Amino acid sequence: MERPLRRDARRNRDALVEAARQVLAERGVDAPLEAVAKRAGVAIGTLYRHFPERGDLVDAILDEKVAGWAELAGQALACDDPWEGLVLFLERTCELQARDRAFTELACLSHQDDRSEVNRLVYQLVERAQQAGALRLDVGPVDLAFFMMANSKVAEQAPGQWRRHFTLMLDALREDGRKGAGPA
Repeated sequence: MERPLRRDARRNRDALVEAARQVLAERGVDAPLEAVAKRAGVAIGTLYRHFPERGDLVDAILDEKVAGWAELAGQALACDDPWEGLVLFLERTCELQARDRAFTELACLSHQDDRSEVNRLVYQLVERAQQAGALRLDVGPVDLAFFMMANSKVAEQAPGQWRRHFTLMLDALREDGRKGAGPA
């Protein structure tokens, strides 16, 4: 049975997690842990006491991001209009990518794990939009992963242009070929 943390230890752990969220969003999952400790205002030894291995801290942050992403996919599935649901999911995902490098790395690798909750929900979003006649039948979840990879590069290279690129990509996905059928 694990003992509860002392108040100061809990405060340090919480500060480390918050600092990791910020540093990983700015610099990606390979960001130096020294930067996390410095941002949290603690020594590197304190970081390693709470998170003995780098993966422990990174996994804690990525697990939060995956849970939020799965929640977003669930909200998209709840939309009455399948195309609007798919657009909601893609647009919010692209927004997250534009401001969070760790999320970008996660999103660009997500298609490799067919068992993940997010992938299961994305398959449903694709199927729903195709059954409604809104999404091209030759588009699959892997194509959406490539969509997100492309968006991540646009957001990185030309931060102010990702929304324009997003709209162009949506036009390419649309079954009926309507242009400008992207986000409202």
